Amino acid sequence: MINKEEFSSRWGIVLASLGMAIGAGNLWRFPRLAGQYGGAFLILWIVFLFLWSIPILMAEFSIGKKFKKGVIGSFGNAGGKGMTWGGFFITICTLGIAFYYAVVTGWALRYLGLVTDNLISSISGRKTIANHLEENPTYLQDFWLSISYGSWLTVILYILAIIAGIFLLIKGIQNGLEKANKILIPSLFGLLVIIMVIALNMSNGYKGLEYMFSIDVSHFSNPTIWIEALSQSAWSTGAGWGLIMTISSYSRKKEDVVLNTFISGFGNNTASIMAGMAILPAVFALAINENEAITFLQSGNQALTFTIIPKLFSTVTGGAILSFIFFLAFFMAAFSSLLPMLELFICNLKDLGMTRQSAAIKTAIFCVIFGFPSAWSLDFFNNQDWVWGIGLIISGLLIIVVALRYGVKKFKEEFIDRDSDISVPLSYLSITLVVNVILAVVLIYWWMSRGYSDYPWFDANGNWNVFDVYSNASILTQWVIVIIVGIVLNKFLYRKFAKS
Repeated sequence: MINKEEFSSRWGIVLASLGMAIGAGNLWRFPRLAGQYGGAFLILWIVFLFLWSIPILMAEFSIGKKFKKGVIGSFGNAGGKGMTWGGFFITICTLGIAFYYAVVTGWALRYLGLVTDNLISSISGRKTIANHLEENPTYLQDFWLSISYGSWLTVILYILAIIAGIFLLIKGIQNGLEKANKILIPSLFGLLVIIMVIALNMSNGYKGLEYMFSIDVSHFSNPTIWIEALSQSAWSTGAGWGLIMTISSYSRKKEDVVLNTFISGFGNNTASIMAGMAILPAVFALAINENEAITFLQSGNQALTFTIIPKLFSTVTGGAILSFIFFLAFFMAAFSSLLPMLELFICNLKDLGMTRQSAAIKTAIFCVIFGFPSAWSLDFFNNQDWVWGIGLIISGLLIIVVALRYGVKKFKEEFIDRDSDISVPLSYLSITLVVNVILAVVLIYWWMSRGYSDYPWFDANGNWNVFDVYSNASILTQWVIVIIVGIVLNKFLYRKFAKS
């Protein structure tokens, strides 16, 4: 089914693209990496924006704009009947993320409630987070564990996040997604500016800024920083997710592919830098010394966001306000990224002939059911993040393969350049797409060889270690199941989603 809904203006699709790209990762992963590697990471991260993310996003945007269907239908038309299974893999991969990303949004809501109560307590004279930490130094860690394992409140909150997203999306593209982003994205940038100004005006806050932009050339010899920069760009911009393909299926006929892609990419990077300029100065200002600040920043994604930030903000005057603003921004970022994930599923179901309302309700039911295990167990959450986070590289590789099979010159002329006032050189697109095939293989190999599991393939008894949270066996098993199902159903998928 061809999508007849459209964004009302270029700003509508730009804000939707920014909402898709700017998510929780900008506020919890980027600051950690920027704090760990400083300016050396920033340089490589920007390089990979042009090398990996921009070419893939242009290909995605142009495919969605041309065929105006869900990911399966658009990918099937672009890649041909034999590759429709690739669109199925991209869809399942992103849905796998959506199921647990809804839980992140629920966590953001729970912490927003915590810091709101803390703000009220600090005004009314009741017990604050700082008081709880004086009595029990592990208070925040205990709180985190209480909501990440077996918490019915977490279940309720992630369901509420899904319902809120579906309620908006049922209204359609212009009245739902577009209007929501007109509020969410400017508000998010505004909150980041507020946090940044407050943090930079704190004592020693400038040290965080100096650390963030200082370049240690010795880092360039460390292969880890190259992979971290590539993975951050790939996942943060949404390259390979199929989300920009979904969003562009609602674009106006003469929408500029190149301009919109660059605005989305640079907008995402700007939000990340603003988050870094807000969080790093705050960490350096509030830590006892620089070594402690660096230790905090390297403590991991979940630890930094859900235990370290509230702890740091609780120690200073005005910290209650700062933590409230931070978690409000965090929730807005998470929710704005959840919306296009839900829309991806809705768009595919609409291709089957369903009404938007029917597709939206079914999407909600699927997300509630398949998101429950991640809401109930952090171990299951981490497994799905591991499996489908790496799976996004496979998704990006599939999009690259379609462009290469079509012929880069022909693909550029018929997909990217049509209606685009700005044109990228053919040599740039050709070189980056070919290089990205190599980068995809290297990135997948690196992630799977990091050794987070003691038994990556077989357990101590020699059995296929499929139930280990971080095992390669678990990753490969889930990938292969989806690919096999996609290949078996390929003809059906092409007929139902692409040919119809």
